[in-house]
Amino acid sequence: MTGLGAVRIERNTIVRAVVIAALFAVAMFAVPELIGIYWVKILTAAAIYSITALGLGVLYGRVGMVSLCQIALLAVGAWTATRILYATSLPFPIVLLIAGVVTGVIGTVVGLPALRISGLHLALITLMFAAAMTLVLQIISFPQGGGGVLGRLSLGELQGFRNIRRPGIATSDPAYYRYTLIVAALMFLLALWQIAGKPGRAWAAIRESEPAALAAGINTTRYKLWAFALASFMTGVAGGLLAGSAGALSAQAFPTSDSIVLLAVVLMGGIYSVWGAVVAGLLVRLLPALLENWGVSIYISLLLFGIGVLQVLATAPGGLVDQVPKDVRRLGRLVSRGVGRSGAEESVG
Repeated sequence: MTGLGAVRIERNTIVRAVVIAALFAVAMFAVPELIGIYWVKILTAAAIYSITALGLGVLYGRVGMVSLCQIALLAVGAWTATRILYATSLPFPIVLLIAGVVTGVIGTVVGLPALRISGLHLALITLMFAAAMTLVLQIISFPQGGGGVLGRLSLGELQGFRNIRRPGIATSDPAYYRYTLIVAALMFLLALWQIAGKPGRAWAAIRESEPAALAAGINTTRYKLWAFALASFMTGVAGGLLAGSAGALSAQAFPTSDSIVLLAVVLMGGIYSVWGAVVAGLLVRLLPALLENWGVSIYISLLLFGIGVLQVLATAPGGLVDQVPKDVRRLGRLVSRGVGRSGAEESVG
């Protein structure tokens, strides 16, 4: 690569970093001041689900492993964080780390079949785990602040049921929204760090051809399990954030069908880019809220997701984050050509 080319790439990297930092600052400070509390809560949920989508993007987009249990792992993280928040006075960041580690261990165990199988069979196994986890959650319910492992309260004690505590610096909804954005940014930086490093190169080799990766001396077992552990850890952290955001949770908040919906929106956002997870989070939480606000049934979003997946599979494998910039550039070229032709015709006339 020539020196001029290296300088150009470095300049583009700096410009991209500045743009991302500016957008993050706007989302942090300007957005909560311009919208109501309801929409602040919706965007908080979108940020949380973008972390979950990021984990799925790492598994499918980087390693080629389809997982349909991310919502179940989100529930594990939320349950773990809720129980710890009720039973102890540990700082909220420590609780998030514990929820991430516990979920990471469980996710690694779930990922063990990926060492032998892949594709549709792996997707079915993870979907079965999601269904089983939903059943378990319905049986044990979520911690309600009482004693014991499950934290259940008696019927009379439920009258004094208190919300899940938040960090002391983020008790209000706008403050918790900002707190969530900071944690989400850390999770995205963690994913980018892994993708740019040795694990990312190993995952790319496994995705292209596992036999070739083995022949190249890559420990596919280690890196497959690490991908599941990383994705599950981030999902567990997202579960802890969801517990603090919702204030109270139940098993009905994590239906198995949401795992399939999450895969659809991740494909639509862009499975091969970490920024596709941001689009996926907005699609899965902001779009239904907008439809409801406009008086349209939220179930229309499922139809739109189905159409979007067909569009991605047919013409735009890179998703919205890849296709939209291309379409904008094409539109810009068409407009500039049209302006140039009209100018030439006027000069001739």
